[in-house]
Amino acid sequence: MKKKKIDIGILIRLLICFAIPTIVLFLPIDLIPIDDLTVVQHRLLAIFLLAALLWVLEPVPVFATSILIISLELIMISNKGLHLFRSPPEGHDFGEMMNYTDIFSAFSSPIIILFMGGFALAIAASKYELDNNLARVLLKPFGTKPKFIMLGLMLITAVFSMFMSNTATTVMMLALLGPIVASAPKGDLGIKALVLCIPIAANTGGIATPIGTPPNAIALQYLTGENSIDFLTWMMMGLPFVIVQLTIAWFLLQKLFPSAQESMVLKLDGKFKKSWRAIVVYITFAATILLWMTTKVHGMNTYVVSIIPLAVFTLTGIMGKDELKLINWDVLWLVAGGIAIGIGLDKTGLASALAHAIDYESLSPVAVVITMSLVCWVMANFMSNTATANLLMPIAAAIGASMQSLSAIGGLQGLMVVVAFSASLGMILPVSTPPNSLAYSTGLIESKDMAKTGIIIGVIGLLIVYAAALIIT
Repeated sequence: MKKKKIDIGILIRLLICFAIPTIVLFLPIDLIPIDDLTVVQHRLLAIFLLAALLWVLEPVPVFATSILIISLELIMISNKGLHLFRSPPEGHDFGEMMNYTDIFSAFSSPIIILFMGGFALAIAASKYELDNNLARVLLKPFGTKPKFIMLGLMLITAVFSMFMSNTATTVMMLALLGPIVASAPKGDLGIKALVLCIPIAANTGGIATPIGTPPNAIALQYLTGENSIDFLTWMMMGLPFVIVQLTIAWFLLQKLFPSAQESMVLKLDGKFKKSWRAIVVYITFAATILLWMTTKVHGMNTYVVSIIPLAVFTLTGIMGKDELKLINWDVLWLVAGGIAIGIGLDKTGLASALAHAIDYESLSPVAVVITMSLVCWVMANFMSNTATANLLMPIAAAIGASMQSLSAIGGLQGLMVVVAFSASLGMILPVSTPPNSLAYSTGLIESKDMAKTGIIIGVIGLLIVYAAALIIT
């Protein structure tokens, strides 16, 4: 048997990933520039840094990182963890240990059910060639050149995500990729561009409308009275930004991941199947999307709707044991790890401590807006953008209401809109947003591909937002 050689690059990355959090863990709390940091928060900060480094550098599979993070939270900061970690050291506020059931709840999060429903739709669509036929109908007007196929995918995704869940949109659009990938030669970089364009368009498209993404709706809760913004006014701000951002992303993806083909001959000549099970798949697929788009009419939210296709497909035999095995369980572990980090940041108060670590009153109006925006963007890359918005919007609203000098750059309105846009631009990791996780689940891209494009697009987006805020005011 041949012995496997140790990859020095992976070993170095692994050492870096564990060395930095270990130094932070053993660093005296007084030396960390965050006021009133508790022992529990200190430990979570080290776990958070470990997660960030492992997810970015990827010396181990990303789902393995998630399992490690959940394990460390349970052992080091939960009320049923190791006795050694439950003994309060002298001299510092220990803080409150997390309830272990809160950490385990990451596995039963509604987001997990949303993913399972999405996987069920994708598996059933592939089995009965619905993905092939939808691709034929929707992408035919965009021709055969890879860059125009990508443009078609981005436009369709962005428009849908303006009015329905960006996760649900991503599920639907990724279903179209199967036949496209089958038409491409192995190793073609252009396939990475086609996969990445969907989460980028889904994350960005929702910015255009108040209902497109939760951070927008959360921002509007604080914009009342003379500061209120109606649907059309928001679209007048959001839609031009989305168009510019998607145009830049389209050109960027072509440069980073050029296609080896001048044209793609898509094998999309099939016909819609007419068996009773195929008809059930068509009806369920259409009904699920319709229900996702009309949550306010029927009262069921996106997560409740997501379990319907699972129930229908398993009951009718469309999905049996073999099909259930096709669900990307590694992605569900990955998402659970991201949720566990978010729960930890929230429950221990570390997220709030990090957000308040900056003395906003000592900053100029422009610096306040940029600082709040950057804090929001960084946090949204590592936890749910909705959770980030819930945490930072009250702080932004309080600052906006109290700082009269902010009127020079749009006042409360300007600050809240910039922070809301920034939350949706956090997309550098597979765990950053559900669309990112879904795209990663295809196995056609690596986390470093996502990090590279996410950082560039995020920074460009932030600069566009700042420039627009200064020009408009």
